[in-house]
Amino acid sequence: MTKNVRDFLRQSVLARVGFSAALLLFLIALLAPLIAPANPFAQNLPGRLEAPSIAHWMGTDELGRDILSRVLFGARVSLTVSICVVFGCGLTGLAIGTIAGYFGGWCDRIVNLLLINSFLSFPGILLAIAFAAFFGPGIGKVILALVITGWAGYARLARAQVLKVKELEFALAARSLGASTSRIIVRHLLPNILQPVLIQATIGMAGAILAESTLSFLGLGVLAPIPSWGAMLNDARGHLFDAPHMVIFPALAVMIAVLAFNLLGDAWRDWLDPRTRSQIAALESSK
Repeated sequence: MTKNVRDFLRQSVLARVGFSAALLLFLIALLAPLIAPANPFAQNLPGRLEAPSIAHWMGTDELGRDILSRVLFGARVSLTVSICVVFGCGLTGLAIGTIAGYFGGWCDRIVNLLLINSFLSFPGILLAIAFAAFFGPGIGKVILALVITGWAGYARLARAQVLKVKELEFALAARSLGASTSRIIVRHLLPNILQPVLIQATIGMAGAILAESTLSFLGLGVLAPIPSWGAMLNDARGHLFDAPHMVIFPALAVMIAVLAFNLLGDAWRDWLDPRTRSQIAALESSK
């Protein structure tokens, strides 16, 4: 396992950057209560809108709260939402797509034409806004809204992979030997379609972070005073010119998080591609 991680990180600079940034985000989220220099909820009105200084490295907001502490705690919210959304979307999409691809016929037509195409025909963020507005603000409701609007992409990918894998020799042999449907799906199909789904899940982490920030920016995300990068950007709209630090640091946090998971997903996709791995091995051997 350690050797595989070393080989993965050795393949490119982007792999190392994405992995390091993602690992740093997880560490920040886990250790936020220990490393935050101040209480992210504590208000100090006499010290409102202070510029970055030694006392407050990222300055203070309109209520005098320490922005660095709120950015650190905001990582917990963003990663919690993204992990739950990706897990929920992945499980739902994988189950629906696998069933549709394996059984085919009318089941596949209903799932593919009515469900998957219907959800994918609308912009995802607009559907998420609609569901979030219907459910109301709150971290649990944001997760539910994003799961409802995000499962279709995983289902389409899983369906396409199952349609290909179920016709391969090992699946046909298991079927001819009398293996049950559940055994064929669990033991033979799922292990062979997980790689592209996991790659999409890694990239989906970036999309979930961006979607949560968008909903919070619109007032449909987590409830105040819980720190959220999107809500912090919304609070900073009225102070864009007199306190630009309120915009810069939460925006940088969103950008770094999204970029980290996109780079990690792209690097992982290249690593799992046999042709790319062979090219990397050839380059290493020629040095």
